[in-house]
Amino acid sequence: MVADSQTNLRTASLAIERNSSYLHQFIHRGTPKVLAEDDREALAEHLGCSPDLLRHDRRFTRRARPKPAPPSPYTAPRGYSAVPEIDVRASAGPGAWNDDFEEAADSWLFADPLIRHEFRARPEDLRMITVDGDSMEPVLSSGDRILIDVSLKVPVPPGIFVIWDGMGLVAKRIEHVPHSDPPRVVLKSLNPDYDSYERLAEEIRVVGRAVWVSRRL
Repeated sequence: MVADSQTNLRTASLAIERNSSYLHQFIHRGTPKVLAEDDREALAEHLGCSPDLLRHDRRFTRRARPKPAPPSPYTAPRGYSAVPEIDVRASAGPGAWNDDFEEAADSWLFADPLIRHEFRARPEDLRMITVDGDSMEPVLSSGDRILIDVSLKVPVPPGIFVIWDGMGLVAKRIEHVPHSDPPRVVLKSLNPDYDSYERLAEEIRVVGRAVWVSRRL
């Protein structure tokens, strides 16, 4: 059996006949300290790799993705940075989220002091995205543009985040459920016509936290 593109810690835990948080606790909390041999062999079969790659003297590490310089059709003037805009339509569609998204040809210029002091961010971590839909009204309306910081993916403190919902990029308010184990979050739509729902934190694909909004009057 070979794992497909939608394999995550939860599905892998279930594939080796353990509880859904087993591998999450192993990697993030060191419980257990060493995978049992039968668990290691079952996990290797699920992942389609050699059991030797999962020996206890090897570490599970997340390789940091290099952050590409934001593309721009022109050079930003001195004292300004170009922030790329996400092409929402090109980034939409069924499938697993892999931390990549399509960027539009246009870029937005922001003064460096505004990025540094008001947004408290780095230019390379910022992306612009257009809101589609009314689930976050009255705070966000369809057509609004929001600036997101892709380095901020943990909902502490709670706030509005852009997430991948399996079909496209959507904005939701995310709150961590205190003392939940494994960690759980509540996803809220500010429009009362839409229901809130709860998910395991590891199931949510967070793109970034909203830090600024632009709206046409």
